Amino acid sequence: MSTKINLRDFYPWLTMDEFVEVSNEIAAELHADKRYNKTHQRVMRRFKVHSLDAEDGTEPSAITCKTDNPEAIYELMENHCRLCRALNSLPEIQGRRIEARYLLGMSVQEIAEAENVSESAVKQSIEKGLRAMKKIYFKNFSKGACEMPDFCPDI
Repeated sequence: MSTKINLRDFYPWLTMDEFVEVSNEIAAELHADKRYNKTHQRVMRRFKVHSLDAEDGTEPSAITCKTDNPEAIYELMENHCRLCRALNSLPEIQGRRIEARYLLGMSVQEIAEAENVSESAVKQSIEKGLRAMKKIYFKNFSKGACEMPDFCPDI
């Protein structure tokens, strides 16, 4: 199976639409990466992390942990990794709505108006996505370590 994607959706420097056929797995990975990057940018804006460096845009002092306990830091990293993986595993619409509701703090009504859908559709989508995330999160919680480092942010 293959899917037709627009490279302009994934590479912002492209000025014209360019459609290519890719396998479903590659398309899913591209969409997951796009959601991860959007989430990362929102977190950076939310915590007002700014940098004058040409690096990745974060300052070490802005992402320091408030504990000296290495086990606690490791556990926080693992939990963050699991949650990122669970969020990235959702279909795009569910992921977008959960991000808007819980990361951006938008109300269900605001999301419904922005997407021109009913509030009940947004509520159902968010509930279904949260149930799916919980299954994935707890399934991976018992395994211990992040097994998909490409979804785990560098901390």
